[in-house]
Amino acid sequence: MAKARLPNTPSPPVCLDLFAGAGGFSEGFRQAGFHTVAANDIDAWAGATYVLNHRHHGTKFVLGDISSFAIQEQLFDAVGKRELDVIIGGPPCQGFSQVRNHARLIDDPRNKLYRHYVSVIRRLRPRVFVMENVPGLENLGAGAVRAQILDDLSLKGEYRVECRVLDAAAFGVPQNRLRILFVGVRHDLNVLPQFPFSPYTDLLPTLSRYSNGKRWTYRHRQAPETVRTLATLLDETSSALVTVEQAIGDLAWLRPNRKLVRKPSNDSIAYEANATSAYQRARRANSKELFNADVPSIRDDTVRRLLSIPQGGNYRDLPEELVARYLSGKKMGSRAWTGYVEPKIFFRISQTVSRTL
Repeated sequence: MAKARLPNTPSPPVCLDLFAGAGGFSEGFRQAGFHTVAANDIDAWAGATYVLNHRHHGTKFVLGDISSFAIQEQLFDAVGKRELDVIIGGPPCQGFSQVRNHARLIDDPRNKLYRHYVSVIRRLRPRVFVMENVPGLENLGAGAVRAQILDDLSLKGEYRVECRVLDAAAFGVPQNRLRILFVGVRHDLNVLPQFPFSPYTDLLPTLSRYSNGKRWTYRHRQAPETVRTLATLLDETSSALVTVEQAIGDLAWLRPNRKLVRKPSNDSIAYEANATSAYQRARRANSKELFNADVPSIRDDTVRRLLSIPQGGNYRDLPEELVARYLSGKKMGSRAWTGYVEPKIFFRISQTVSRTL
């Protein structure tokens, strides 16, 4: 039975989540006091995750292509006649990768999804919208792409729109993740767009790279303010800045190829290590049970390469003898591959394992 609302209790602001994926954007707004009335994505797996995480929040998830008239109508019906407070989302913008002189990039067929994001804003006229995307959009085409996006989102002056690149690490996320945020506020509200503030935004420790013969040496910047920030980063009692070790160091006892969860029973296992940081204690929420853990297998070749990557480095720091695909002669799968390691694979591995933040 639904809980009766107390008299004079204000309703939470409502938002619509487009290109919602697994629901991270919605979850952040939920924690900030918003109610996501509806969400949309074309990916069924992401949609299933979204529904699982938000099934108790009264959000209608609409699975399908947003370019479909029927899908759009389902979203509009879910919003109804109420005034929408916020539209959130991160539409793909592949067509912005090239700048053509005197061409409206919004008309590029690869920007179909971006066009629909803009059209939904035009149809629903929310009080505010927030769009996120890759940070490269900021300076692409010497700023021409950013300028056009700002112009498109302004709807001919109906919205005040500003953008800024932020790093999630400055807000307690154990990962350097840069994203550009476009925030638009309807002009009649007489409010300027605002962005999250962190005292660490411009003070995050960064590694400087120096040539050391055949290898590279990495050292942190030594500016006084950065040294103080580094002290905060290494403080396990604080969650203001978090290292990867502080985030998942209590899972080091897990071994490769160990599956702890068997659907649909949602099995759990007791932690074999104590929480050693404020971040770990917050994630456990006083629970002694570990859920949803599935440790993939790892090849000996991969272990050798990872051990050779210095802190802060990546696949480019591998010595030549470790670049060949099969070091030990062991091969996985039925197809015998030759040549060099796909750089993207090691880029992603080194991001996860070797990054300071």
